[in-house]
Amino acid sequence: MNLQIIPIGIWGGYPKAGGATSSFLLEYEGFHCLIDCGSGVLASLQNYLPLEKLDAILLTHYHADHIADIGSLQYSRLIQYHLGEPAPVLPIYAPILDTENFIKLSYKERTVGVGVSEEDIVQIGPFTVSFCPTIHPVYCLAIKIEIGERSVVFTADTEWQPKLIPFAQDADLLVSEANLYEKHIGIAPGHMGGSEAGKLAKLAGVKRLLLTHLPLHGEVDEILQAAVRQYKGATEIAQVGKVYKI
Repeated sequence: MNLQIIPIGIWGGYPKAGGATSSFLLEYEGFHCLIDCGSGVLASLQNYLPLEKLDAILLTHYHADHIADIGSLQYSRLIQYHLGEPAPVLPIYAPILDTENFIKLSYKERTVGVGVSEEDIVQIGPFTVSFCPTIHPVYCLAIKIEIGERSVVFTADTEWQPKLIPFAQDADLLVSEANLYEKHIGIAPGHMGGSEAGKLAKLAGVKRLLLTHLPLHGEVDEILQAAVRQYKGATEIAQVGKVYKI
């Protein structure tokens, strides 16, 4: 059976009108895990999955464009409970180092925070999940999802760093942030440009590259072209609602 990855949103910072910030839904054998839950994600997610069918959430860090809709999602679980249609308690896996934000993930016995750190390897449903710290203004974790010999790696928010190369080595799919135009690389902290995403895909020998966490200004095709100049494998900007299969 295929692992399915569905982009729910692709923007960084805040969403364009009718869109959502960078987020992905993973599905395998009926188990559904959401990667990040920022602004607009809850509305977009419902186009592909009823909220009560969500089995787990995995957060990379606590910036608003990755957690803004967590409160609304928690409230949706509470409403279902009061309607007499309670869903199982929803685990939200997230970095435990930020205690102030982590404790907010547990809500009225409808959601529960599960702490993770860079040393951990955790089992989330059918997924074996490992982590790599990134370079970002707050503590942030890149994520590797494995099922048997298949793997997908999410860079999360990060500047270029060599340790991502072995972390993403031979992945079937690399989902890389590409928030910067080339002229902004080295100026804007905490993010990569398209050329750096392409370089990572090339050096790690991945089979496919998806670009996400895109800027809201300019022509994002420039970011795609910068990636393609570095990496000759299958490359595209993640399309919301498209099903990518591994």
